[in-house]
Amino acid sequence: MRKIDMTDQLWARLLAMRGSAGKIALDETDPTVSLYAPIAAAEDGFVLAQVGQSLDGRVATLSGDARDISGPDGIAHLHRCRALVEAVVVGVGTVKCDDPRLSVRAVKGPNPVRVVIDCRAELTGDERLFRDGGAPVILIQAEDAPQKAYQADVLWVRRGEGGIDPRDILDALAGRGLRRILVEGGARTIARFIEAGVVDRLHVAIAPLIIGSGPAGIALPPIDKLANAHRPDARVYTLGSDILFDCDLKSCARSAAGQGEDIRVADHA
Repeated sequence: MRKIDMTDQLWARLLAMRGSAGKIALDETDPTVSLYAPIAAAEDGFVLAQVGQSLDGRVATLSGDARDISGPDGIAHLHRCRALVEAVVVGVGTVKCDDPRLSVRAVKGPNPVRVVIDCRAELTGDERLFRDGGAPVILIQAEDAPQKAYQADVLWVRRGEGGIDPRDILDALAGRGLRRILVEGGARTIARFIEAGVVDRLHVAIAPLIIGSGPAGIALPPIDKLANAHRPDARVYTLGSDILFDCDLKSCARSAAGQGEDIRVADHA
């Protein structure tokens, strides 16, 4: 198991690498570099999905309490990922339930643009991220959604039978110069990006607690046989308080395509 040992000097060099496509030389045999450098150096587009969960795969209690699932090192990892990308994406349900800030606080680094997929224009404009004076906010809404006034940029995207296609969302963000993307939640939003085959890496951080019941972090459509499960190549890291699985979903998608697997996109709620 690889151990993450982040120093202030190394973190400063990783931040300087953002968008440099590897022009800043680092020791690639260092586990910390191998984990974070591909995110920082990506120039042509990189999508990372991140889930923090318990040992039994839960991300909250039945009542919706999701605080303190990740340990301090798991939280630091998430905030490093935020600092290395250009935009963090969440679904409208995450904003309605958690009212998150989506900022970088546990480490030094820039705040990403905050993107909310609000297909039907359900947000009121009173949510904290519109009022906290933080990083810019972009709303992704369907072209036929009711038009409201927000303290945010609104990108209207075509709605298909299953909702807004994640590929169209990425194209819209790329049009704003945002190509390094972190998809942070919720479970159905992450699943839609995975099923669309656009996620490069999936980070699953597991904390040593057992909740017993509650929602899972990725709401993929059900399968009948384990032969149809996603089986990505994965590297395992110890963050300290949490264990991280770094999953290569692009290689998994290529393998599935070679076997003729039908990649489905889940319905959007």
